Amino acid sequence: MTFLALGINHKTASVDVRERVAFTPEQLVDALQQLCLRTASREAAILSTCNRSELYIEQDSLTADSVLAWLADYHKLSLDELRACAYVHQDDSAVRHMMRVASGLDSMVLGEPQILGQMKSAYAVAREAGTVGPLLGRLFQATFSTAKQVRTDTAIGENPVSVAFAAVSLAKQIFSNLNNSQALLIGAGETITLVARHLYEQGVKRIVVANRTLERASQLAEQFGAHAVLLSEIPQELIHSDIVISSTASQLPILGKGAVESALKLRKHKPIFMVDIAVPRDIEPEVGELDDVYLYTVDDLHDVIAENLKSRQGAAQAAEELVAIGTSDFMSRLRELAAVDVLKAYRQQAERLRDDELSKAQRLLANGTSAEEVLAQLARGLTNKLLHAPSVQLKKLSADGRIDALTVAQELFALDESNTDKTPQ
Repeated sequence: MTFLALGINHKTASVDVRERVAFTPEQLVDALQQLCLRTASREAAILSTCNRSELYIEQDSLTADSVLAWLADYHKLSLDELRACAYVHQDDSAVRHMMRVASGLDSMVLGEPQILGQMKSAYAVAREAGTVGPLLGRLFQATFSTAKQVRTDTAIGENPVSVAFAAVSLAKQIFSNLNNSQALLIGAGETITLVARHLYEQGVKRIVVANRTLERASQLAEQFGAHAVLLSEIPQELIHSDIVISSTASQLPILGKGAVESALKLRKHKPIFMVDIAVPRDIEPEVGELDDVYLYTVDDLHDVIAENLKSRQGAAQAAEELVAIGTSDFMSRLRELAAVDVLKAYRQQAERLRDDELSKAQRLLANGTSAEEVLAQLARGLTNKLLHAPSVQLKKLSADGRIDALTVAQELFALDESNTDKTPQ
């Protein structure tokens, strides 16, 4: 049995690579089933966010090469290019990695809470695809439990530090007074909801939410007194928008250079601050070449995020210790489970020997043998049968030089000098 956790993230791969390795929600079920079929993985789950794409796998014996080859082939990437930025964790290292990810210890924003929900979604999709079994299922549950303990017992998530918060903090640096600014938010998912909340709390009165479906945009807009529009209305809204923050699941750019250029002319070149949080990107990179446009991607937010992380650094060590305990506990329970099958087989064997000896005893009683003699023979026969196989194997192992087996046997049968017969002098 082997656990593998492998993939790429914001530390190892640029946004260009991450957006090419990302899985859309619509791809996940099919990708999981393909992964299990092509790599002979017994259990698998995929976590894909704007900052990471990771595969969690369980198999009797599995090399990372076959999984990386599948991942490269699925996304039509060069295997060498993928290997250059991929990381691989195995067994207890894989368990620790998953727990660190779920706890926000491996995030761009230390301690950010969104990743736990994203990991729970990855687990739910894998269950829907039928690719999660008992072992990976237990690992996910242990991961969620450890992440919850980290949230409860440390201050890792107390201060509002996230990509969304960083984007709004950067806007505050560019616009001294956000009260007079209009914000255009593209998308209506969890990240944009956080952005809207932060903007609202900073006093932004005019917020426009643009989305593929008007119903979803309206649901979000109602929470913050905002205005909902369709994506097709973005060009008109750009004319009045000082802040544009985008985070959708679109595979193609939503906002191009031409639309922004036209809006700038009508704005008489009044600056626009833009943050593209999406992977793949929602805003064409060429937009950043325009005068009066300040375009940032998630990779550009590192400095802002670093400044806001100082208050969480102290809690990180305590969180790491909880993850270490969670990893150790899970691996111990897993090893205990491995003994269950052996114990079950041994018990079945013992019960068969018992039944055989009991049948012999019943036949002797029926033939008139005294009960005292039958009981003595039953006890002697059962003892000999139970000890026969272990005795033969211990002698063989000892003859083969496996002295360690004798030590294990003494521990297994709880033997010590006080209950071991000694040869008289």
